[in-house]
Amino acid sequence: MSHKAGFVSIIGKPNAGKSTLMNALVGEKMSIITPKAQTTRHRIMGIVNDDDHQIIFSDTPGVIKPNYSLQESMMNFVQGSLIDADLILFVTDIHEKFDESDVIERLRKTDSQVAVLINKIDKSSEEEVKNKIAFWEEKLNPDVVFAISALLNHGVAGIMGYIKEKLPIHPPYYEKDELTDKSMRFFVSEMIREKIFKLYDKEIPYSTEVIVTSYKEEEAITRIAAEIIVERDSQKNILIGKAGAMIKKVGTYARQDMEEFIGGKVFLELFVKVIPDWRRKKNYLKKFGYDD
Repeated sequence: MSHKAGFVSIIGKPNAGKSTLMNALVGEKMSIITPKAQTTRHRIMGIVNDDDHQIIFSDTPGVIKPNYSLQESMMNFVQGSLIDADLILFVTDIHEKFDESDVIERLRKTDSQVAVLINKIDKSSEEEVKNKIAFWEEKLNPDVVFAISALLNHGVAGIMGYIKEKLPIHPPYYEKDELTDKSMRFFVSEMIREKIFKLYDKEIPYSTEVIVTSYKEEEAITRIAAEIIVERDSQKNILIGKAGAMIKKVGTYARQDMEEFIGGKVFLELFVKVIPDWRRKKNYLKKFGYDD
């Protein structure tokens, strides 16, 4: 049998459960998951190999109408993944309301095959599932519709079977032992950002960027230093907390995740820095990895 390889883009609105699905398909925690919308900011690739297939999954930011430069960069990642895709998995929450939105327009224009994945069916009735399948078949005329629960891993095996069948014949794009296109520094910064999303409310998580300034692997320990960037002094004060209590909590939880991920001891230092209005400044966005 000839080898198959291809790019599979996972897209949807914020909070549809794309990142949960990505992690279930890849079998590793590639994308951070929090209950807040717009947690994913980058295009994150997860690579799955077996003897005959290489599937390169892309988890992308939730599709929104951008209000400032950071969000524009996030939507550029989505557009890039649609252009590359051999297959598109469109993830939609069963209770999501759709009008003629931007995301539907993009899917109608694509030349790639589209599979609609109706997620979170564990929170709905059989009747609702049937109605939603009919809705999407009429609305998008996709190649196939799956009813799934990414959280409970229900229906995920069927999606993998479908993808393998549809992949084009092609030699591997990446070495067989590669899991992702992202560096260890990237995943470390995402672990810190995930804790900020989980521990703080309102605008703090959205105003925050994490930059790993130092990553040194020693024999018995990995030493990591990171800057947490915020937009205002008041946010810095909230982030640090009374007598440093909150930042200590972020560091403790993030370090535990890193030790599990790396499989060894970690010493983590966190610093907080104010860069006014960084989300709207192209030069900082470029520096932080959000390319135009």
